[in-house]
Amino acid sequence: MKIIIPMAGMGKRMRPHTLSVPKPLIKVAGKPIVQRLVEDIAKVCNEKIDEIAFIIGRFGSEVEKNLLQIAENVGSKGVIYYQDQALGTAHAVYCAEKSLDGNVIVAFADTLFIADFKLDKKNDSTIWVQKVDDPSQFGVVKIDDNKNITDFFEKPKTFVTDLAIIGIYYFKDGNLLKNELKYLLDNNISVKGEFQLTDALQNMKNKGLVFKVGQVKEWLDCGNKNATVETNSRVLENIGSSISKKSIIKNSVIIDPCFIDDDVKILNSVVGPHVSISSKTQISNCIISNSIIQSNSNLSNSNCTNSMIGNECDIKLSKTEFNYGDFIQISD
Repeated sequence: MKIIIPMAGMGKRMRPHTLSVPKPLIKVAGKPIVQRLVEDIAKVCNEKIDEIAFIIGRFGSEVEKNLLQIAENVGSKGVIYYQDQALGTAHAVYCAEKSLDGNVIVAFADTLFIADFKLDKKNDSTIWVQKVDDPSQFGVVKIDDNKNITDFFEKPKTFVTDLAIIGIYYFKDGNLLKNELKYLLDNNISVKGEFQLTDALQNMKNKGLVFKVGQVKEWLDCGNKNATVETNSRVLENIGSSISKKSIIKNSVIIDPCFIDDDVKILNSVVGPHVSISSKTQISNCIISNSIIQSNSNLSNSNCTNSMIGNECDIKLSKTEFNYGDFIQISD
């Protein structure tokens, strides 16, 4: 089994956090989004992942090193491909053409999921979906009574179905997908300059490939600050608290569930529920809930919720909601 992870986007809706780190490497409940995605897919597959192909921008050697380590952590070989132009989802996947063979899962790295099923490898293809309130923002599918996909639509302006593709796809034969992607690119079949994966899927269906739908218990979005904070809450609710024995907690109350990393100091504070604090951060004289605070930061004299604070920050504010990226120093 191979996993293909397109993640070359700039993550503009997650700024300022993506000014210094790609969005898939932002930590949620103590782990980078892309690491949680890989681990969740590995559980669904219930088998060895031979290769993980990361399709990225020119993010630098440190990012590439981190991604290869994520692959190694699940016993897999990591491979790096580059997408230098934002030309759509089909183009992004085709950038990993050398890895598109055999059993393949394509998973876009801005989503997480909670599921309680195992992948059926006998299917030609499985595409995971979830019902949404506004289908016009997503690629969507129509299905028949046997849960086979009959049609694909990309961000339909009028209602046709509320089953949105969550961005995770299984293909029994990755070569079939590769050939259809190549056909789109070679014949310049695009929409507003972007090559759409749904067009390739529709062509594959028209040629007789059977697409099954899979549904997850929860689809967790990491598209912007509020969605990421909510995803952090849902992940913590699902996995429970993790409080490092190497943390220092004095005269404070921790309300489960929370993630507290190594060498975190919490003094005279109330933390939780749904708070994640990464390593070497200090919290003092604060009340914090529903928030993500990254590494090597200091937060004091604050009463905050629904907040994200980056790495290497020093914040002394009574403000109730924060959205600060890395290296911020600010006080009342």
